Amino acid sequence: MATDLKPTVNPEDTLALLDLRLGRVLAAVPEPSAPKAAYRLTVDFGKYGTRTSVGRFTGQTPEQLVGTQVVGVLNFAPRTVGDVQSEVLILGVQFPGLASGEATPLTPATAAKLGGKVF
Repeated sequence: MATDLKPTVNPEDTLALLDLRLGRVLAAVPEPSAPKAAYRLTVDFGKYGTRTSVGRFTGQTPEQLVGTQVVGVLNFAPRTVGDVQSEVLILGVQFPGLASGEATPLTPATAAKLGGKVF
């Protein structure tokens, strides 16, 4: 069921505040301490370093995720998920046919430079 769109905002007051960067998944393992099925991802953001993220990308196998380029928000405060400190939010969209919250990561159509700014 479709929901109404949110109110119009200015990019300078919203999107411009986020540090969105391109990374590559180096490792993906199940995270048993998470409250719901999730993977602990190790993601390389080039000159911005390697960061850990816990996300509900379980519609794919770890093997499918490793090597995938993903979009992350680097300037959100770290968040504890289960026993793990999730340092970056990996953006995704609802995985078709799976439970609410299960996602597939946003990926570029063409491979690009790690750490590249998303705009």
